[in-house]
Amino acid sequence: MKKHFTITLLLFSICFYAQEQTTAEETATEEKKFTFYGSVDTYYRANLTAPNDDNQIAPSTSFADKSGFALGMANIIAKYEKNKVGAVADLAFGPRAIQASFIDSTFVNQLYVFYNLSDKVKLTAGKFNTYLGYELISPVGNFNYSTSYLFTNGPFNHTGLKADFTLSEKTSLLLGVFNQTDINLFNPDGSYAVGAQFGYNSQFLNILYDDAGLGLEIDFTGGFNPSESFFLGINGAYADNDGEGFYGAALYPQYTLNKSFILGLRGEYFTRQSDLIDDDPNVIAITLTGSYTVDDLTIKPEFRLDNGSKEIFITNELEPTKSLGSFLIAAIYKF
Repeated sequence: MKKHFTITLLLFSICFYAQEQTTAEETATEEKKFTFYGSVDTYYRANLTAPNDDNQIAPSTSFADKSGFALGMANIIAKYEKNKVGAVADLAFGPRAIQASFIDSTFVNQLYVFYNLSDKVKLTAGKFNTYLGYELISPVGNFNYSTSYLFTNGPFNHTGLKADFTLSEKTSLLLGVFNQTDINLFNPDGSYAVGAQFGYNSQFLNILYDDAGLGLEIDFTGGFNPSESFFLGINGAYADNDGEGFYGAALYPQYTLNKSFILGLRGEYFTRQSDLIDDDPNVIAITLTGSYTVDDLTIKPEFRLDNGSKEIFITNELEPTKSLGSFLIAAIYKF
């Protein structure tokens, strides 16, 4: 009963806010707009301190975890909009897409309809990528090609209903009701998750509560520009589900050398927590990435060092060790 009351309250709030914000309706001519875009990515990866063989020794983060030449994904996005309503079909193919969709909707990265109730309220229903975290499934939206532990352990997708409110020029609010986290095709057990995001001046506080899945996650993403050529991104998260969860933080300093080349670093601290373990394992990961762009093609060479509190990797001599050094170079084309 509480879950259905929450959904009803959300819908009532959306309609009430939209009615307050909507002035006299404009009788403009119908405007139809169709856009088609996407990306393709591939990479080469090699361990520097561990074997490169069928065992696939790699950091325990999503994507970019194969040795030698490997594929990312092909991402094809079609968007159609007519006046206040529209739809998005975001299809993805390849290993990255399979990992991101948890098999159950392999080719559907996002699939949703939207309704702009007013210029300050947008309603979206369907499957969409998560609003939590600093990084994205598509490599086009990330500076580093490999992904963080925070991104890997948080949600990837939501299927449900969300409302985006523009409260002022700098302030925004998101409210949503979803299926259990990363359950994409339908609701198998009648459980729901609720979430919210408050944004101010490009700084975002994100909250998700999913008692049947992830539990409670509180996440902050943001950043600022100390100078015209320097940017510092910030991500911090805490998740708990009956004593099981994680917490950590990551910094993303980036320096623009010229219009074609940017050098960036991701420094991350990540800890898993469990009531069953006295000494929670942690890892510090340092990732140095260069980003060279020519037209619509971006080349990203990347060095990464993962250092754990326990011996979770092996050396070239097949001895257990706490650290792993690796290198990759990725090519990302967007159209």
